[in-house]
Amino acid sequence: MNDNIRLRNNVHTMGSGKQTMIFANGFGCNQSVWRFVTPAFADDFRIILFDYVGSGPDYGSYTVERYGTLDGYVQDVLDVCAALDVKDAVFVGHSVGAMIGLLASNRRPALFERLIMIGPSPRYMNEPPDYIGGFERQDLEELLTLMETNYDGWAGYLAPAIMGNPDRPALAGELESSFCATDPAIAKQFARATFFSDNRRDLRGSKVPALVLQCAQDIIAPLEVGAYVHHHLPGSTLRFMDATGHCPHLSHPEETVRLIKDYLENEVDEIRQRVAVFQDG
Repeated sequence: MNDNIRLRNNVHTMGSGKQTMIFANGFGCNQSVWRFVTPAFADDFRIILFDYVGSGPDYGSYTVERYGTLDGYVQDVLDVCAALDVKDAVFVGHSVGAMIGLLASNRRPALFERLIMIGPSPRYMNEPPDYIGGFERQDLEELLTLMETNYDGWAGYLAPAIMGNPDRPALAGELESSFCATDPAIAKQFARATFFSDNRRDLRGSKVPALVLQCAQDIIAPLEVGAYVHHHLPGSTLRFMDATGHCPHLSHPEETVRLIKDYLENEVDEIRQRVAVFQDG
């Protein structure tokens, strides 16, 4: 069973540390996006890289019944943790991967010691007057329609907008290629599960300290979203990045590594105390 999960989720391990660090991709990406970040942690952690079913080489295990909502991707994380006997891990998640990590930690908090959330969003859709998510429903529906009618055109349009950094077009090209390597039907279903999810209530259920990394000029998770996550997530720390766009682990890996290391080395004890006070209250 463990070998099946390793194959299904394309699991790779590296590093020589005793504690585990898990890296979880965002929508439309595979584990290769972490290649500029993981070497900085390989001496201190056992690193786990994996792909969600449908985002890596395994398409045969994909079913709409399991992956029609984020719950199926949450179960992928929990399955990988079980297969590799994970506990007290540092979970690093990008975009929807950050929210998947939050949901997994809410179900099994003992598996996770800390969450690192890069560009998280609990709700992508605006809910006026109290919540700014960045998109109107019509915007999201039009994006899904474009995916269905012209998938390559959708990838070519969205990748540069997500990546930002127009002076470095190779970054957008990499993201576009990643989108185009995914089965369009699976990508559309994952997009719907991502962009129409509402996990705002799940923030307050967290029992795990978290770092929220908020990029500048991020059209997917604007500044208001990062502030909302921090305000509603117990024991969280918010750091605003100089990095622009939505993928700092690709565009600004040095800053991403520095902020994660600073958090892991200097802030944990204080944050644990804040979480305990919140839960007691």
